[in-house]
Amino acid sequence: MVVLEAEVRERAKARPAKGDDTRDTEDKEPRSPVRRVLLGVLFVVMIVPIYLLVVNAFKSQQDILDNPFSIPLDGLTFEHMSAAINSPQFNVIGGYGFTLFLVVIVDVLCILLAGPAAYAIARSLKRRTQLVLLYFLAGTFIPGAAVIIPVIYVLREIGLANTVTGLVAHDVASTLPVSIFLFVGFIRTIPVDIDHAATIDGAGRYRTFWSIIFPLMRPAVVTVLILNSIGIWNDFVSPQILLSPSSGHYTVTTAIYAGISQYSTDLTKVFPNLLLAVAPVVIFFIYMQRHIISGLTVGAVKG
Repeated sequence: MVVLEAEVRERAKARPAKGDDTRDTEDKEPRSPVRRVLLGVLFVVMIVPIYLLVVNAFKSQQDILDNPFSIPLDGLTFEHMSAAINSPQFNVIGGYGFTLFLVVIVDVLCILLAGPAAYAIARSLKRRTQLVLLYFLAGTFIPGAAVIIPVIYVLREIGLANTVTGLVAHDVASTLPVSIFLFVGFIRTIPVDIDHAATIDGAGRYRTFWSIIFPLMRPAVVTVLILNSIGIWNDFVSPQILLSPSSGHYTVTTAIYAGISQYSTDLTKVFPNLLLAVAPVVIFFIYMQRHIISGLTVGAVKG
């Protein structure tokens, strides 16, 4: 096992050298002006909504209506933001805890289920195993909103309707297709010789995966965790329908809907609460975006 770990480290160190050569080649290539213009337009399209959300969260109703793009330095106030944080009616801050619970439990269950399944699919050459992969991929083409009604009937039949357990089961099932797809693509880039060496050392299939293969899957695992976390945080349809208000559980998105739906014309309540809901996931995405890009591309090319 010690020799095996040394070989894994040597191969991991050897890979970045190729990537560095590729980066040097790309840096020497001239960038097209059209590309810069398109990137600039895309940047403006993405930054304007965020700018409006941040600025208007600290302005009065009249200032928002008069000029939503302006920044009245003498008119900015934290009063509306403080009211949104402390209001028991909106309860966005309270929704943080329940949403984080969903994110953690769904991510853990997804990794525990998707990891071994992807390993079995990636290491098998049987036709029926590849059909199983196609079956999972079919789940990525089905919109989540299209299956929500059948899910309700299924949860009613098994006694999990309007329960947190039912919502967790639905979220785990919805995250498995993409997770398995990314894991399979990455595992196939890991040499099979590592598995053979582990078998010679006396390791079984489960120990080989969790002790040797899984640590090498860190880029793909981080990518899956980030994508799943952002998707669960922003999900509105599933918790809104699968958890009725009588359950007493609100995610960030459903808390906002329950709190400001009747005050939709009061922009001093809309913007601060939307900012509270969006800010954590935006900061999280900006900080972790490099892991998303590296995790999506690391298994794209084998060799």
